Amino acid sequence: MEEFADWLACTAPGQDLLCREQAFFDHAVADIFGFRAVQLGLGAEDFLACSRIPWHGYAGMDSQADVVCDPAYLPFDSKSLDLLLLPHALDFTSEPHQLLREAERVLLPEGRLVLTGFNPFSLWGASRLLYRQRSVPWCGNFVGISRLKDWMTLLQLETTATRFMAYSPPFARADWLARCRFMEQAGEYCWPQLAGVYGVVAVKRQRGMRLIMPRWQRAKPARSLAVASGNERQPINRTQANETSHE
Repeated sequence: MEEFADWLACTAPGQDLLCREQAFFDHAVADIFGFRAVQLGLGAEDFLACSRIPWHGYAGMDSQADVVCDPAYLPFDSKSLDLLLLPHALDFTSEPHQLLREAERVLLPEGRLVLTGFNPFSLWGASRLLYRQRSVPWCGNFVGISRLKDWMTLLQLETTATRFMAYSPPFARADWLARCRFMEQAGEYCWPQLAGVYGVVAVKRQRGMRLIMPRWQRAKPARSLAVASGNERQPINRTQANETSHE
């Protein structure tokens, strides 16, 4: 992950991508509220800068982290975080599915998960095949977004927003990148899912418990019994009435 951080800071495509991802995270976290937020990885970049959550923490295996830990085994209590950021954390771990399970575990119900990842079905994915995964960032996992959403569905993480970015080829020269700026706007409308990087915002849903009551047999409504009082008129028997009339 430290090598990837150096690539973001020191290369032309890395700096261009960093600007786009910073804008994505700034917009994604601005309206998320709570008490605790953690960014996992890339501690040199403050992707929580626009968050309104009062307590921020940075975890990971790099030297800038507040909490040094294995991303696949987070040292946080279950249901303790309102917001968790995973900037390319799934791309640079040997256990991406385990990391996603840990993210679901530490999030509170209705907590938010915000992440970015490389899209294998893009020009960036083609460059990964060209470089044969020998260097950063091409040595990453490049988890497809469809596969990622399947994983999240199994963990009851509901996707609420998806953003695609970086449509230009990852040229090493800044002037070549500048010439391909038109592809950013065109790609957003023409081929959005072929972007080099995707951003996802998800919320942890927890199914509530619903009591199933037994279907009791409906009681028949009780008939009202008229209680005769001394002042009420009593019904007269027909036989008694005839005898009275003959007399």
